[in-house]
Amino acid sequence: MSGDTLRADVREKYETAASTARAGACCGPSDPAVIGAALYTEIGPGEAPDAALLASLGCGNPTAVAELHAGETVLDLGSGGGLDVILSARRVGATGRAYGVDALDEMLELARDNAREAGVENVEFLEGTLDEVPLPDGSIDIVISNCVINLAEDKPAVFAEIARLLRPGGRLGVSDVVAEDDLGVADRADRGSYADCVAGALSRGEYVDLLAAAGFTGVEVSFTHEVADRMHGAIIRGRR
Repeated sequence: MSGDTLRADVREKYETAASTARAGACCGPSDPAVIGAALYTEIGPGEAPDAALLASLGCGNPTAVAELHAGETVLDLGSGGGLDVILSARRVGATGRAYGVDALDEMLELARDNAREAGVENVEFLEGTLDEVPLPDGSIDIVISNCVINLAEDKPAVFAEIARLLRPGGRLGVSDVVAEDDLGVADRADRGSYADCVAGALSRGEYVDLLAAAGFTGVEVSFTHEVADRMHGAIIRGRR
């Protein structure tokens, strides 16, 4: 499948997700036990708008493991309906800031509406791609992401961009789908599509090696739950 076709499939899926979430419907056929808002067990009533929860198609909950602190600046790559940005903004408080970047106008509009409804003001949603974020060098304390890096075609470029954005000592705390090391590229494609976050997943070893090549230290990839045969939702941490 060509790169143009892959990008079109991904765009179509997430444009549909934004529209259905805005309409108050669930965004797709994914199993809620392994994908989506059910993984955010700590969210209390009224903490995030329903549309932000419905638009969540991630494989984890990066805000639960990112260890955010008051006053920090957070960037969510592939921010979708804005759920992780809203939750991060609450955790870093009025002295901190939470950015979200997304390539889809529909998701950016939904995220901005959700942030207004949630009443959080220390947020900003930017149009951009994972490997080209419109923010200055060394401006971010922590980068988070939820089941989006697997959708990128050029993952080394994404990791280089994260390294550019992070301050010295800054950290990475993302959720992603990760394959066991013995699964080849064709094996991963047999288990699901690119747009469903499966065919484009890295293996655990690939994740560690690529992040190390981008200048990250202390890289950890911890499996949390299986999303397909020998493919897992995972938490990935590292420090710049």
